[in-house]
Amino acid sequence: MQHSKLTKLATTICGVLVAGAVNASSHREAPNITRLPTLDSTDFYAFNSYEAGREDYVTLIANYIPLQDAYGGPNYFAMDPAAVYSIHIDNDGDAIEDLTFQFEFESMLPNSNEGVALMIGPEGDQRSVKVPLKNIGGITAANQSAANFSESYTLTLVSGAQGTGTSTPLSNSMSDTFGKPLDYIGNKTFTNGNTYEEYANSFIYNFAIPGCEGMGKVFVGQRKDPFVVNLGKTFDLVNYVPVEGDSVPGNGDGNGFPGGITQHSMNDDLGDKNVTAIAVEVPKACVIGDGNGSIGAWTTASLPQARILNPNASFANTEVNGGALTQVSRLGSPLVNELVIGLSDKDKFSSAHPKDDGQFANYVTHPSLPELLNILFKDAVNTTLGTEIPTLAPTNFPRVDLVTAFLTGFEGVNQLATVTPSEMLRLNTGIPATAAAEQSAFGVAGDDLAGFPNGRRPGDDVVDIALRVVMGRLCYPIPVAGTNTDLGLCAPEDASVGNVPFTDGAPSDATMMMSRFPYLAMPIAGSE
Repeated sequence: MQHSKLTKLATTICGVLVAGAVNASSHREAPNITRLPTLDSTDFYAFNSYEAGREDYVTLIANYIPLQDAYGGPNYFAMDPAAVYSIHIDNDGDAIEDLTFQFEFESMLPNSNEGVALMIGPEGDQRSVKVPLKNIGGITAANQSAANFSESYTLTLVSGAQGTGTSTPLSNSMSDTFGKPLDYIGNKTFTNGNTYEEYANSFIYNFAIPGCEGMGKVFVGQRKDPFVVNLGKTFDLVNYVPVEGDSVPGNGDGNGFPGGITQHSMNDDLGDKNVTAIAVEVPKACVIGDGNGSIGAWTTASLPQARILNPNASFANTEVNGGALTQVSRLGSPLVNELVIGLSDKDKFSSAHPKDDGQFANYVTHPSLPELLNILFKDAVNTTLGTEIPTLAPTNFPRVDLVTAFLTGFEGVNQLATVTPSEMLRLNTGIPATAAAEQSAFGVAGDDLAGFPNGRRPGDDVVDIALRVVMGRLCYPIPVAGTNTDLGLCAPEDASVGNVPFTDGAPSDATMMMSRFPYLAMPIAGSE
């Protein structure tokens, strides 16, 4: 594959897989999922591993349970034991999963689910009374006896479609169950941050994959939310000027944009939030099958169709669940359901399968977000600059460029062997990973082919990329390998502000993460 072809086509994709997103991750993205926060997928990542010595591996991370306040005790953030959490991989392009890593959780108390009890009262009137907290003392990797709660999970590999394929339980060197660490309750429970890191790392497991020469890795546990976004102001009708404060549309001379937002970490409304991560790392050779080396991936969470609540609930018996497994959450590329899919169809998208995504095509060919931004900002822009721009939204309809990138991928870059229009995160496993210190937060648009939208890494600033592309950046020449490349998808006159450096003012990059599995930064402590 010629590098020039690769860079040109890959840049074409840059950010467009989000096709219309502004700046929010999948936190409470649909009406129904707001009622089921333990099944709410917040972000999904798929990338070629960039930890030294792991070049032949691919990492997939599915984050759940959004907007966790670190101090959110006393029960903190357990997974739903009735749910099935899945990471799906399509390696031939039919938009049907060929492999699924399936996670099922169990919550437990010691002493046959009765929990820890203390003897309370004077001699002659002592009574055994169960404690209300999840721990009764300090916890370390070597000594977890003070824990009054624990979670474990099973890991199953389903080959073929999830509902009809062959299921194989996976195991670590010690057991067919895996442990999940307690959330970061605070630094009295775990003494200090280093102790929690050591404790959490003890829950990273190696596991064998049938028919695969290499071993996989898995970790499930609390992490700092890696997504960076100016969340509150964004959904308040974009209550800031979404342009870098030192930029002027059209000339880039840095003289200053009146009211433009300043890049600052204080703009990150998720800066003090945690999430729960499900992370797997597997050899590339084990997931590409007989395809062309590119894979499509997404995560889902499902529940049994019926739930009957127990009117006399106990810890181990709160309800009875039954019926067919029903998908209630779905996430591939970031930002899709929040700001691409119409409000009445958001729950339909959450329950849909990628092979059926043709039903949502109008949201891509005629995205509404650019017009919303036009309504909000056109008059202000014209007044500020003394211009008469008729519209800020791109005018090339239908947005064939978005359809190609959003639903099919590009041949020779991240298009799978068969082309089935569908929404998923596409990754070319043959493009070498970029070391953390050399990564561009703008991914492919920053001349870094190993980044978004060729998969997605935790440090990729998908917000700014998406903003710029949806407003027409690809209608202008793109700098690739030191030269400006005209992609031929549309013309500058199709996008009046396509060269404006749109931003939410909340920067993100790889330095905010770890450079080893599971990559996401340690969670914030509930108490310093």
